[in-house]
Amino acid sequence: MRLSTTLGKKQGVIVKIATVIVDMQEDFFLHERLKANRDLLTKNINELASLTRSSNSLLIWVRQEYSPDLSDAPANVRENGIRIVISGTSGADFLKELEIHKEDATFVKKRYSAFFGTELHNFLSNKGIRNIVLAGVNSHACIRTSAVDAYQHDYEVVFALECIDSYDLEHHAISMSYMEGILGACKSNEQIKSMLQSASDRPGV
Repeated sequence: MRLSTTLGKKQGVIVKIATVIVDMQEDFFLHERLKANRDLLTKNINELASLTRSSNSLLIWVRQEYSPDLSDAPANVRENGIRIVISGTSGADFLKELEIHKEDATFVKKRYSAFFGTELHNFLSNKGIRNIVLAGVNSHACIRTSAVDAYQHDYEVVFALECIDSYDLEHHAISMSYMEGILGACKSNEQIKSMLQSASDRPGV
């Protein structure tokens, strides 16, 4: 596994960290399993967001959104007339319980990956960030493809174990098992807190 067990300083180099939270939107929580887990998941993500801000690390929210005519949607969405996360509808909104601040960064994507067709990679690179904490839904789709793209761009990834879920329990378990140790490392919020504090203790983070 590429990821070191602690982030903060490696070989004399200051490590900067960003937390990237993906697709915490109303339409995605219409699925029964996510609806049932909504309160706990949002609580954990708000805790992660607070930890990120407290360490002066970068906090990024990513949402998926399509135009009303679906012209910018994937082919299968257009062909099947799947009308979710449509721009201007409440279904595309972030969950109202989330504590999103105006100083947080936000990106809009059109495909599964937070990196595909967005400026996320350039944004992170320009800030000298090579380490990300990944959270959100769905683990088997948008989280997994975002993690693969992060790997392709040579980021070191931590999966926020208590802040990632899916509407499909079986695929969630398979995806988390696959990603851990190959694409990154899974950590609890308490472990991430220690990691972020270690980084923030270093000047320049």
